[in-house]
Amino acid sequence: MTTHLSRRTLLGLAGAGAGAYLLSACSGDDEKSSDPNAPQTINWWHIQNTDPMLPVWAAMANEYKTAHSNVTLTIQPLENEAFKAKLTTATQAGDPPDLFQSWGGGVLKQQVDAGLVKDLTDDVKDLVGGILPAAMQPYTIDGKVYGIPFDIGMVGFWYNKDLFTRAGITEAPATWAALLDAVRKLKTAGITPVALAGKDKWPAHFYWSYLAMRIGGVGALQKAVDDKNFDTPDLAAAGERLKELVDLQPFQKGFLGAEFGSPDGQAATMGNGGAAMELMGQWAPAVQASSSTSKKGLGDKLGFFPFPAVDGGKGSATEVFGGGNGFAVGKDAPAATIDFLKFLLTADNQKRSAQTGAVLPTVKDATSAISDANNKVVAETLAKNTGFQLYLDQAYAPALGQQINDSVAEIIAGKKSPAAILKDITQVAKTV
Repeated sequence: MTTHLSRRTLLGLAGAGAGAYLLSACSGDDEKSSDPNAPQTINWWHIQNTDPMLPVWAAMANEYKTAHSNVTLTIQPLENEAFKAKLTTATQAGDPPDLFQSWGGGVLKQQVDAGLVKDLTDDVKDLVGGILPAAMQPYTIDGKVYGIPFDIGMVGFWYNKDLFTRAGITEAPATWAALLDAVRKLKTAGITPVALAGKDKWPAHFYWSYLAMRIGGVGALQKAVDDKNFDTPDLAAAGERLKELVDLQPFQKGFLGAEFGSPDGQAATMGNGGAAMELMGQWAPAVQASSSTSKKGLGDKLGFFPFPAVDGGKGSATEVFGGGNGFAVGKDAPAATIDFLKFLLTADNQKRSAQTGAVLPTVKDATSAISDANNKVVAETLAKNTGFQLYLDQAYAPALGQQINDSVAEIIAGKKSPAAILKDITQVAKTV
C-alpha cells in the first residue's frame, strides 16, 4: 500500500506526472514476439511517483534500455489511489499493463483466476532463492509464483520525538492504554496527536486490523474469513477499542477530507511537524520528507515504535501487520519484461533502492545497504515477528477488503457503531 504522492517531471522526461514517458526510440510493432531480440515495448506502471524512488526507477530503466537497444520502456508513475483505479479499468477490460505494481494476496489471486497475469515460477527460480521467504508469501498462490516483491516491511507508529518531549511523554507507549494516555497528554499540550488520511480510508483500516490482531491473535482474522463471519466478540472488541481513540478526537483538523499524499494530507502533516504520530508502513519517512515544505521531513526527530499490546488480549506485540511492494507481469507481456524485472531485483539495484530509505530490500544480499536508523528498527522488528498479517484490503478478495476499509471509515467518522460494521463486513464475506 505504499504510496507516493505527488507528480513531478523528472530528468527532462516529459509527462512523468500526467502520463507516460518513453525511453528509447525503437518501434513497438513486434512487441509480442517471442524472439528476445525483436523490438519490444514494455508498458510499466508503478507507484513510486515522487522522490526518492522516482529518479531511481528512471535511472534503472535508462540503464536497461542502453544495454538492450531493441527494448522500449513506456513508464507510468501513478499515485496509489489513481493506480488502483486505472488498473481496475485495465483488468476489467482484460488488458493489464506488462509490468505493474502488486501487493499480492487476494487481489493478485483474483487476477490469476481471471488469467490476467503470467505464471513466473519457472522463469524466476534463480531469483526466488535469494529473496526473503516472508516477502514471497503474498505472491505465491497454490504453490506457483505470480509476482516478485522488491520491498518488505510493516506498519507501526512513526512519532515526532520533540512533540512527545514537549507533552511530557518519556517513552513510547507499549500498551493501548498508554497510547490513549499519550494522546491525552498531547492534547493537553496543545499538540495534534495523530495525522490521518480519512478520505483515503486504507490508512484507518490499519488501526482496526492491528487491534483485531492484538485482541484476538493473528489467527482471528483468518478464522473470520474461513468462517465467513466477522461478527465475533474479539472483532467487536477491536472496534470498541478503536472508538476509544476516536472519542478522544485525536486527528488533525479536516482529517475526514485529507488524502495521504496531498499538500495538506497525512504525510505532509507529519513531515511539517503538524502532528505527533501516524500509523503507517516502512515508506513513511521518505514520503513525509518528499511531502514536507522543507523536502527533508523530521530527520533525526522521527522515531518508530510497534503497535502496542492490548491488556488481556490473546495477541502478541511481536505479531506484525504489513506487507511489501512488488510487481506482477501481464498475460501478454513481451519476452523482455521478465528479464527487466530480474534486472530491477539484482543485489546492486536493490542496494541502490535501499540507500534511498524508501525501500526495505527483499534480496538477502542487499539487506546490508539499509542505512536509515528507523528503517533498521523496522527491519529488526520485522525479523523478530511471531506472526504476520498482510494488509486486509490486499489479503482478501477485493470486495471484502474494500468493505473493511469503508466500514472502518464509518467508525472513524462516527457514522456507525462497531457492532453495526461487523454485520456489514460479514454480509460481504458471505458473498466472496
